[in-house]
Amino acid sequence: MAKYNITEKKEKEAAYRTLVSPKLMDEMKEKILNIIVMQKKYKDKDYSAKKLAEDLGTNTRYISAVVNVRFHMNYTSFVNKFRIEEAMTILVDKRYQDLKMEEVSDMVGFANRQSFYASFYKLMNMTPREYRLQHLKQHPTLAKKKSTK
Repeated sequence: MAKYNITEKKEKEAAYRTLVSPKLMDEMKEKILNIIVMQKKYKDKDYSAKKLAEDLGTNTRYISAVVNVRFHMNYTSFVNKFRIEEAMTILVDKRYQDLKMEEVSDMVGFANRQSFYASFYKLMNMTPREYRLQHLKQHPTLAKKKSTK
């Protein structure tokens, strides 16, 4: 007899899928996207799943279930995805070329540089600095000309 029953564990992991009906899940998905993306709550370091649940009049288990089923990731990864997407835009914008990585991290809602780097690397398979340098090599006209004062 096997020491671990893997199929039993899988059933337990999938239990959240039955917490919310598909129709309610679709409605909640739209509301979550509205708050996180349209209202740009992803930029708020302190905007937790608990606060989102309060804003939607539900609980964190339902939020977690919807994010897991509809977006195939956990809440933190979901929020960080939007932060990274915005960071990518900022990193290649010549108006923000002088910003330090800590400043970019702060602008998009990360609590610290380490979590920014870890999330960026996980999603893009390179550091934010590497991303910026790679983009500038591909588009040399965006590189700021050094002024001689």
